[in-house]
Amino acid sequence: MEQNIKNIGIINAGAWGTAIAKVLGASGHNVEIWEYMEDVVAEINTEHSNSRYLLGVNLSENVTATGNLTKAATGKDFIIIATPSLYILDIVKKLVPVQDIMEGKPVIGILTKGFIKGPAGPVLITRALEDYLPGFYKDGLVYISGPSHAEEVARGKLTGLISASKNGLNSIRFRELLSGSNLMVYSSLDTIGVQTCGAVKNVIAIAYGMLDALSEITDSFGDNTESLLLAAGLNEIQQIGKALGSEYPETFTSIAGVGDLDVTCRSKYGRNRKFGREIVNNRKIAGFKDAEDLIANIDRIGYLPEGAIAASYVKQLMEQYKLKLPVSEVVYKILNKEDKPLKAIHALVQKLNIPQS
Repeated sequence: MEQNIKNIGIINAGAWGTAIAKVLGASGHNVEIWEYMEDVVAEINTEHSNSRYLLGVNLSENVTATGNLTKAATGKDFIIIATPSLYILDIVKKLVPVQDIMEGKPVIGILTKGFIKGPAGPVLITRALEDYLPGFYKDGLVYISGPSHAEEVARGKLTGLISASKNGLNSIRFRELLSGSNLMVYSSLDTIGVQTCGAVKNVIAIAYGMLDALSEITDSFGDNTESLLLAAGLNEIQQIGKALGSEYPETFTSIAGVGDLDVTCRSKYGRNRKFGREIVNNRKIAGFKDAEDLIANIDRIGYLPEGAIAASYVKQLMEQYKLKLPVSEVVYKILNKEDKPLKAIHALVQKLNIPQS
């Protein structure tokens, strides 16, 4: 069995990166996590835990951490990037000069959800990273997504993931690496569709959170309304995916689409759902001037709701491709201080038009 042990570098020790490290370490692989926060590095190495991001989870001794990015990316069979979308390009630019990366040695997988600003508008993460990484990685990056809260993955809850790559062999390599007693991993060639689902579902989850909070203070909304919103949200995800070039409609009814959307909206662990609820209950965005100010000062939230960043990009895509995306548009307008939650959500659910066959 020794020949099956892999050396894996994970970039950033957030909740999701740490959860994957936990799974891979438990499978016997050697895992080294890069993290810039010295206290997190020290705790992983001495206490075998990461209480800042994943409280109550113990890591095996073959999971270590380092503050040296080059070290974390050297001598690895696989590198998994778990950096938030706002910072991922900066980190990848620092990875490019690493000798092993320059030679295309490790297979690279990406956990990050969202869009990245491109010269002609928002672009999906794999496309943006391919513009910087050596040519070895063209069409070879693997995008890993699915209904998978880190808190449950780290605690062994049965979870399904999608391993998507235009390079089918790389997709299978990550599928085999990650598959285990609690992870069921499926291969896909639809990097566009899977990434679109992963990014846009966070925007829909903010709307869902607001609706969920409003249902507690008004008799107008309930479970039926929330299901209506979910259906409308899935339709918007499909529209964007098709506009960006996805040719696999089944992606959107798979765990990458409806599965991830459902868990992100309904789970107690969902940060974007939480953010939506706190916009209503705690006036969470009261201290921000507009959506741009919110993104620039996102650290003030206290956690990272990726949907707040993605909402701005979805608004740009809506205009670029002339799409009708009422749920996403309302989320952006609320974040941009153009609308109030109760009035905007009430008007939204009354005018939703979900195409039927």
